[in-house]
This record gives sequence, structure tokens and C-alpha cells, in this order.
Amino acid sequence: MRLLRCRSLINLAPLLPSQFKFHKFHPTRFFFTPNSISIPQISASSLPTNTKSTTNRSISDSARFARSVLFVPPGVEIEELTDDMVLPGSNIVIGPFADHSQIKEVEFVKSSARARDCPKDDRPEIAILGRSNVGKSSLINCLVRKKEVALTSKKPGKTQLINHFLVNKSWYIVDLPGYGFAKVSDAAKTDWSAFTKGYFLNRDTLVCVLLLIDASVPPQKIDLDCANWLGRNNVPMTFVFTKCDKMKAAKGKRPDENIKAFQQIIRENFKQHPPWILTSSVSGLGRDELLLHMSQLRNYWDQ
Repeated sequence: MRLLRCRSLINLAPLLPSQFKFHKFHPTRFFFTPNSISIPQISASSLPTNTKSTTNRSISDSARFARSVLFVPPGVEIEELTDDMVLPGSNIVIGPFADHSQIKEVEFVKSSARARDCPKDDRPEIAILGRSNVGKSSLINCLVRKKEVALTSKKPGKTQLINHFLVNKSWYIVDLPGYGFAKVSDAAKTDWSAFTKGYFLNRDTLVCVLLLIDASVPPQKIDLDCANWLGRNNVPMTFVFTKCDKMKAAKGKRPDENIKAFQQIIRENFKQHPPWILTSSVSGLGRDELLLHMSQLRNYWDQ
């Protein structure tokens, strides 16, 4: 029952039957041009309104627009949205379930080679997934504000097990193996796919998957394929853009341009845009906002 409730919180409509389509990006009114590395903003004031009429149609149009752009959690009415309810650097609206977001203590519990070997208690868990060089371990260390909580390495693919970290003795951060660039055997890659998919589909305590996307590079097909699979299997996810402090104009597009391009592809392939947020493990950008978002997901799941 909790799993069904959780999956209805981030209701991912099936993607289009075809593969993700790469399009030349054209800015739209949904994403505003950043200054330097400022953050794309979506505000409640951008919702269509009718100051003289509150007909059912106008409310329906506003709701449709908001739900295609913003992540509106349970307990929030579209007509009650205000700018300060939208987290900076995200499309996430904060609702009544957001609370107790700060991490006071964290401890490593166990590593599991198979989904069925994971901890069997009833605590909620939020999994972190991404390409092997996306900065997954660095983000975990940033969230908990402790060095070496997650294994970091200059060689991608060091995490090859499902790692559970107990936070505040009440919920888990789950560090999943990275995909894409791990230097492991073909057999190990096959095993990774099998046990990771088994974890996603059979883990009743899974609240949400944080799918990390490297903002310093253009959209990658492997990330889009992963989002595709999660969406098709109705696994709740939040896009977490990492490395938003990096400016690589000399090597390619800037992070804000890469983010816009990725969002455009997702928006064209999802009927409802999943939650997204910008982060930097170096500067701490988005840390508190992401923790607040995670708290409202957990608290709603735990009702």
C-alpha cells in the first residue's frame, strides 16, 4: 500500500513508444535565461490566471499548465500556489509534508550484492543513481556533511554493491552502482543490470530514485534511457543536476544550456515533468532544498 501511495506521489506517465528524440533546443517560456551560472526559475506567478473569472475552464487550464511544469505535492491546491512555495533552482513546490529535513547522524549499515539481501526493516529509503562519473558519492557526502561516508574515487565505477546508510535512525540513503563508464567485466555489467532492476521493482520501502544528471555535459543517451526505463516502470524519480558550478564554455555548452536541453527532451517525452533540482557538491548549491524535497516525499510515504 505504501509503495502504491509513493508511486502516485510522482505520477510518471509512460514515455512515448519511440526512443528519446534529440531535438535542437529552442528556449521556451518554461525556462528563463540564467545570468552566469544563475538558476533557471519557475514561479507560481508564471501560471495563467484570469483576474476577472474563476470558471472551471480557467482553473483546469491553470492546473494543467502547473502540473506539466511544476511538481505539486499532495496537500497543495493549484490556486493557492505562491512564488515562495517553489524551491529555488527547481520546479518543486513545497507542501505540508515537508519537515525535519536536516541530517544529524548517519551510519553505514551494509552492502548487498542482491536486492533480497538488503535490510529488511520498514524504514523508507531514497536511492541515488547515475553515471559512474556523475558525482554520486560527492553528493552523498555533501548531503550528510561528512567526508568519506560514501566511497569516492578518481576511477569511475567503484561502487559495485547496493550500499545502505541509515540517516537519523529513521530512513536510508541507498548508494547504487553507477552505470555507463565502470571498468568492469561484461558479466559484472549484466549482474549490475539484473540486481539493480530487481531492487527498483521489488523494494517496497523505496520512496524515490534521485537520478543524477551531469550538468557539465550535453544530454547523454544513457541517462535518457535510464529515465525511460524508470518512467515505463512507474518508479518515482527526481532529476538532480550535478556539477552546476562548473563552467566549461571552452569545451562545449555551459551547464545552464545543457540543463535546458535535457529538460526540453524530458518535457517532450513525459506527460508530466518529474521533479528536478540543481546542485553542486563543491558550493553546496541545492543541498538544503534537496533535503527538504526528500523530507516531504518520506513523510507522505510514511502516512
